[in-house]
Amino acid sequence: MEYTLKEMMAITAAREIKNEDIVFCGTGISMLAAMAAKNINAPESVIFFETGAIDSKLEEIPLAVGDPRVMYHTSANGGLLDSFATMQNAITGQHVVGILGAAQVDKFGNLNSTVIGDYESPKIRFSGSGGGCDVASFVPRSIIFMQHEKRKFVKKLDYLTSPGYLDGPDGRKNAGLIPGGPELVITNMGVMRFDDTTKQMYLAAFYPGITPEQILDKMEFSVDTSRAEEATPPTAEELTLLREKCDHQRLILS
Repeated sequence: MEYTLKEMMAITAAREIKNEDIVFCGTGISMLAAMAAKNINAPESVIFFETGAIDSKLEEIPLAVGDPRVMYHTSANGGLLDSFATMQNAITGQHVVGILGAAQVDKFGNLNSTVIGDYESPKIRFSGSGGGCDVASFVPRSIIFMQHEKRKFVKKLDYLTSPGYLDGPDGRKNAGLIPGGPELVITNMGVMRFDDTTKQMYLAAFYPGITPEQILDKMEFSVDTSRAEEATPPTAEELTLLREKCDHQRLILS
């Protein structure tokens, strides 16, 4: 079956989520990925949102985390405090997964979702952290979605909104953060992971029809490509469930 790059991204993320995982996600493709996991490979995973909806059934994909559809058949509906308490209480089990996006990412997985340019006089000012910094700081595992562009994979962030591995292997420890950090960056060209020792990004997979050289050409910094393999395309079953069960109205997939 033919598939789009957005479908490839959502299913790639969904495959990383396991049954015991508690998934903190935001709006858009991160929500679609969490729904895909619950409908395809991790039916016992738990999805929750910063707006306080915990263990949502999600019969239809919501337009945003504040959409009332996030509250359908939940185990609990609370507020921001309840949501972050859920995240904090579950951390010791190492099963919490945060799904994040940003305007910029560096080789250590640090994220900028605040400004492009100088903070005081920026070229572009975004909505800021929201729950992103909290998730990156206190959730042991995170998945990052990015469009693969040179202006997004940068040598130096214009602003550090959310920590990855900061400046290397001991960065999080020195900053007083819990162990963990980003596990992978999923883009419209491939998948980047982080080396266990150096904590630097490397190319783990490239999508069919895309070469490692094309990926490197769209980054300000170089990464190791020696471990890169061609990614497994979505199966017919995965695509059917994604299209017909998760987003039959094409709110995200359009």
